[in-house]
Amino acid sequence: MGRNLQSSNRLRPVDLARGHGLSTQAIRNYEEAGILPAAGRTPHGYRTYTSLHAGALRAFLALVPGHGHRTATSIMRAVNQGAVDGAFRLIDESHAQLLDDRQTLQAVESALRDLEPTTAPEPGAGSEPAAVSGPGGTFIGPLADKLGIRPATLRKWERAGLMRPHRDPRTGYRVYDEADVRDARLAHQLRRGGYLLEQIAPLIAQVRAAGGLEPLEAALCDWHGRLSARGRAMLTGAAELEAYLREHG
Repeated sequence: MGRNLQSSNRLRPVDLARGHGLSTQAIRNYEEAGILPAAGRTPHGYRTYTSLHAGALRAFLALVPGHGHRTATSIMRAVNQGAVDGAFRLIDESHAQLLDDRQTLQAVESALRDLEPTTAPEPGAGSEPAAVSGPGGTFIGPLADKLGIRPATLRKWERAGLMRPHRDPRTGYRVYDEADVRDARLAHQLRRGGYLLEQIAPLIAQVRAAGGLEPLEAALCDWHGRLSARGRAMLTGAAELEAYLREHG
């Protein structure tokens, strides 16, 4: 039976599913979601598909790695509804997001390169001591002076979770250790690059989770790899979608 269906350019759900390691229920779900065009029906009510449906399935599965399941679904639904320009807009938005992610990675790498080894600030004037015992320990005034910002800015960054100074038990002053100074300097570089505090916070958290800047190198290499893989997947998805568009007519 399967041979007869395929020889007449008709495919069963199982014929579509088998080549991609999917279940026949998944094929039916894709049709109901608009990812595949509506299936034909036999006189007995069974679904039948054609090479057009096979092309739609290939296009969708190729789009998912680069655009994600939700966007890939929206792209295919738009194409099948005749809203091709809407599908192109969704693709453009994915590419814009990938570019934004690349620029974020570039900004992080640039900020890390600009960070010199942390040293305790020179003693300065003011009511606060310039530094405290312990490597890299400093108070808010000297740190703000070194970065060329106001102490109020450091307090704002603290409220945003960018750093976590502790309090000197004798004076109650904020004390910034080496990790806090590093995070403040990284935040300063990113702010100069135009990034918002809510964008900087997860990057600072990643530096902390890595245990510093050096372990972050592996994470940055992995980040590069994931972006490259995503870009290449977008090319593969575009080729399959173009083939489907040609057949779709």
